[in-house]
Amino acid sequence: MTEQRVQRRLAAILAADVVGYSALMERAEEATYAEFERLKRELIEPSLSRHEGRLIKTTGDGALAEFASPLAATRCAVEIQDHLASGSSPLTLRVGLNLGDVIVGQDGDLFGDGINIAVRLEGIADPGGILMSEKVFGEVEGKLDIGFEDRGEQQLKNISKPVRAFAVRAGEHGALIDGLSAAPPLPDKPSIAVLPFENMSGDPEQEYFADGMVEEIITALSRFKWLFVIARNSSFTFKGRAVDIKEVGRRLGVRYVLEGSVRKAAGRVRITGQLIDAITGAHIWADRFERELTDVFALQDEVTVAVVAAIQPKLLQTEIAIATRRRPEDLTAYDLYLRALPQFYLTTREGFAEAIRLAHRALELDPRFGAVAALAGACHTINVTMGYASDPQFDRNEAIRLLRLALSIDDGDPDTLAMAAMISAFMVGDSESELEMADRAVALNPNSYLAWRGRGWVYEIAGQPEEAVQSFERAIRVSPVDPTLHTTFVGMGMALIELRRFDEAIVAGKKAQHQTPSYAGAYRCLASAFAHLGRGDEAREAAARVLETDPSFTISAMIARSRQAKAKLWIEGLHKAGLPE
Repeated sequence: MTEQRVQRRLAAILAADVVGYSALMERAEEATYAEFERLKRELIEPSLSRHEGRLIKTTGDGALAEFASPLAATRCAVEIQDHLASGSSPLTLRVGLNLGDVIVGQDGDLFGDGINIAVRLEGIADPGGILMSEKVFGEVEGKLDIGFEDRGEQQLKNISKPVRAFAVRAGEHGALIDGLSAAPPLPDKPSIAVLPFENMSGDPEQEYFADGMVEEIITALSRFKWLFVIARNSSFTFKGRAVDIKEVGRRLGVRYVLEGSVRKAAGRVRITGQLIDAITGAHIWADRFERELTDVFALQDEVTVAVVAAIQPKLLQTEIAIATRRRPEDLTAYDLYLRALPQFYLTTREGFAEAIRLAHRALELDPRFGAVAALAGACHTINVTMGYASDPQFDRNEAIRLLRLALSIDDGDPDTLAMAAMISAFMVGDSESELEMADRAVALNPNSYLAWRGRGWVYEIAGQPEEAVQSFERAIRVSPVDPTLHTTFVGMGMALIELRRFDEAIVAGKKAQHQTPSYAGAYRCLASAFAHLGRGDEAREAAARVLETDPSFTISAMIARSRQAKAKLWIEGLHKAGLPE
């Protein structure tokens, strides 16, 4: 009998698995299983096909694949992680890559250290990250537009010799916005991100309450000028995901991360929280608070005091009281406000309509609730500027009425000032007053994304593009992965056009397009900038996308509804691109 020869070959191996799979299965078994099956079907397998990879096998929580080249394997890994980071899946993957000799089984399965090393590297990779052996690194270095971090020699389980490993640098794949991929540097002052607290109530309807608690803590912390606080929208991009605190710190550019949970039941609320040093992983502070639901605001104060005291022990409790936002007398009105906020963040016609409905109900219950008046005014303003209004004059009048109401209630709140300044800039056109409000908003709260974005638009509409660009840049730094950054990038692009920095305007427009392909403002920015550079084909293509997303668009109607007549070069570019007058 002839002995069968063992078949061997050199192969690039990709190993991937789901972070925290067991815990996710314990919490929601069917949903977790269905989501991973969907990812395999709609993301992993198509990506393997595009990069000529072969799926060797899948497990309940992972996959193993073979590629002809390390370059193809790396491109596939980056594509998968990029898609997951910019999408809404609650699952996070780790990926390990290796190039090595493998044994080919009779059924096509692969064995040997070439496989084992890839699997072990995947096991120590960062959540959402890619870790590769030195052999893979040597083949791909300088061939891809990504950076690497040398993780040194790694002693892997059941592998006799240490393996030198390299990670794709944090933030250089999976960023929501191209061009913001590099992890931001730590500020020179204490910096913190507050992650969404887990809703432990078992009732999906109470999700808004947990989110609202976190938003109030962020707001209170943000009022301290010495503290750099990441905005709510960037923190909430991690909602529902199993996260690694060190990775969160790297991606958002902060030293400290606060996480916790909220349980609301039988008229009582219990909050647990812990503050973690994202650089070292050390737990700095942890505590639990339980109060009657009617005492929820005092509970928030205690949590905020404890967090800030952990960072700055000398901070006096009276400074916390000064920083606390004005609160409605009626808790039901507050609940309605909390329900309106996520509808506003959707930035859709239907979302704004629902936010207006909830806001007006809250105002009926508490007519002195300034924040909700400003929110409703902003919704009416966007209805006009985006062409959503069936009766633009009604929405314009309502926006002005509500901005005046909000200012009469509280003209010292930075977010109220920022919204009022923006509403007035688009609906009224009193530049002197609007610039004063915008400047006061950022002075009161230099950590507010809304304040800096509002100041950018106010200065843009007032015809001061240099100041506008600086404000938009600061907004991006305060909230570097904000889901609404497309509006900020478009504002920046318009200001850059006025400064004749057309190439930079195209970069800004493409970032907006990348984040929200359906946003017409991105294509208006691109059409104008391309036209000014004489790139006619690209300008006409962008103009066609403007009309595709907004078939009734005309330049004159846009100017009339948004008061942007001072953006002369931007408008001139729209004419050159062939958009209708």
